[in-house]
Amino acid sequence: LVFRSSAMFLRFAGRTASGCRPPIRSPAPGGCTAGGSLSTARRAMAAQAFGGRCPDDAGFATKCLYAGQEPDPTTGARTCPITMSTGFVFKDSADAAAKFALGAFGPIYTRITNPTSDALENKIAALEGGSGALAVSCGHAAQLLCFSNIMEDGDHFVATNKLYGGSVTQFARQFKQFGWSVTFCGHEDYEGIEKAITAKTKAVYCESIANPGGLVIDLERLADIAHRHGLPLIVDNTTATPYLTRPFEHGADIVVHSATKGLGGHGNAMGGFIVEKGDFDWAASGKFPIISEPCDSYHGMRMYETFGKDGPVAEMLGTKGKAGISFVITARVLGLRDMGMCISPFNAFLISMGMETLPLRMQKHCDNALAVAKFLEKHEKVSWVRYAGLGGSNFDLHQKYCPKGAGALFTFGLKGGYEAGKQLVDSVKMISLVANLGDSRTLIAHPASMMHSQLTEEQRRAAGAETETIRLSVGIEDAEDIMADLGQALDGVPLSSL
Repeated sequence: LVFRSSAMFLRFAGRTASGCRPPIRSPAPGGCTAGGSLSTARRAMAAQAFGGRCPDDAGFATKCLYAGQEPDPTTGARTCPITMSTGFVFKDSADAAAKFALGAFGPIYTRITNPTSDALENKIAALEGGSGALAVSCGHAAQLLCFSNIMEDGDHFVATNKLYGGSVTQFARQFKQFGWSVTFCGHEDYEGIEKAITAKTKAVYCESIANPGGLVIDLERLADIAHRHGLPLIVDNTTATPYLTRPFEHGADIVVHSATKGLGGHGNAMGGFIVEKGDFDWAASGKFPIISEPCDSYHGMRMYETFGKDGPVAEMLGTKGKAGISFVITARVLGLRDMGMCISPFNAFLISMGMETLPLRMQKHCDNALAVAKFLEKHEKVSWVRYAGLGGSNFDLHQKYCPKGAGALFTFGLKGGYEAGKQLVDSVKMISLVANLGDSRTLIAHPASMMHSQLTEEQRRAAGAETETIRLSVGIEDAEDIMADLGQALDGVPLSSL
């Protein structure tokens, strides 16, 4: 594998060790212009390197604004441009051949990469502290693509049972069509999780803060179990976002996201992420041949050997022995290439804009959620509230993994049961009845009749979505307005079930 320069491959990897894009020192000249003077002016601008770049030692909030992007090299545009192009021009046939063979990097086709999505990938990798990332069409696509990297017919993985209902059905029904099986275990049944691991098991999976119950999961315990068996821990960090917790710091190897939720934050764009930590050895156990063995699509190239932490690419990047990018490269050039669940450049732009305010929004979400949870905890028609920020058995994990706040999501139960729950969600006036979470607006749902309705009652109980459960994703409105709307809605529901 030959790259024309280390700088070129830094572009391929998408980021430096600090999580910020390397500067472009020799930008390409601009395209067609209407007049010679404008063309001359653009060339003069391009000859100078623009400022406005991410500091190497940037803090989290600064990275939300600057990581992964720099001013447009020709125009100086501060906001990352939306590159609405399906294909990209090659310099010549040799350039095209090199890019298709992974011998040089550059955009080929938006299904595989696009400059706008590239900037977004660099940003989430920086925020999570990963070596690289891949943006796709939605969170479900991220999960499918992630598992397609490691699973073959007859393979198996273990997951905690405190999961989003859509993940339960994807894992138990859709994956079954591919010959992949899953064992669901209690999130604190560590003995059961370890016993469920077989010779065909390829991963342990969990959510960092579980949807819908808002439970904080003990990532280090699960990572220890996975690593004892040579397996990766895959963590869905959708609900927490990297503002509240960064799973790589607690033993996770791969992080997935539905960027549709808290990262985008405005309920206006679908997207998903796979982020790689970069130090997992995908070759040692022989369990992951898609990554470790010769790939016919690339004339016998071994992805881990080339792009892993001990390979030539890591040496070029200055991360040899520490971090590689073999997992996200494999996902991009095999799974994404063949299954095609790419993100729209426009959606990538909207999500990136949402991520710029992530620290401000998430702190407000957490502050509001705690205030609303305390209000509901004292209400006579509420039988229980599950929110780690209130204290109780999950409070210590909340303090350990996400001390800034317990997130925007929690559940509560009504004494009036199923019908009272339906009546409540029908009675709110400001709060929206929406099957989503992490929006800037407060959203309410009745999981038993909505997102978890396709599960059995036993599955709903295991997921924390019992019949009477109400899920609340608390927004960034004034907390008093949220509580007032819930209060007037609760006034009309029965105190107890008939």
